[in-house]
Amino acid sequence: MKLLWIVPLMLLTACASKPKLVLHPKEPATVVRDASVRYPEATRRYYVGRYVDPHNSLTMHEQHVVYRVEQTSRWNLHSGPSSPSGVTLQPAVSDPAFVPFPVNDAILAEINAQKAATTAVMIQTRQLSGALEQFQAALRQTKSNLQETTTLRATIATLEKRVMQLESAQLNPVESTNNPIIPFPRP
Repeated sequence: MKLLWIVPLMLLTACASKPKLVLHPKEPATVVRDASVRYPEATRRYYVGRYVDPHNSLTMHEQHVVYRVEQTSRWNLHSGPSSPSGVTLQPAVSDPAFVPFPVNDAILAEINAQKAATTAVMIQTRQLSGALEQFQAALRQTKSNLQETTTLRATIATLEKRVMQLESAQLNPVESTNNPIIPFPRP
């Protein structure tokens, strides 16, 4: 019975109380995606082939892609192109992929030397190509000259035989009736 008088008391106090906290709906906060406020994270993709799990030698992993966060997102603490004091500020680049290659006089001299060497090699290549073409033309000409020389030697040998037959026919007129004259072959 003691509990019955507590229930109406609770109902009366619950109805009589006013809410102390009033919630008003507000517009959702805007999402800022700007590198001038916050740098994004740098994520890289790595292709991994088959391998045995280092923690369990009875498990083998198949080829797959592993994504690794190289650098987490961070605040951009630079105020902009120039500070209030007028000094120009440049953001510190901490990602080595975006760091420009250092250039100094020694590097520029080496690059220029390599360019000059490459140019010299290209010029020599052109000269060698021209000399090779001339050599090939001379070789073709030599082959045709060799064929003509072989033909001329065969013709000279035939002519020498004919001359010898004619000379022997003049020396021995009686024998010449028995030996007919060999006609001259025409090429």
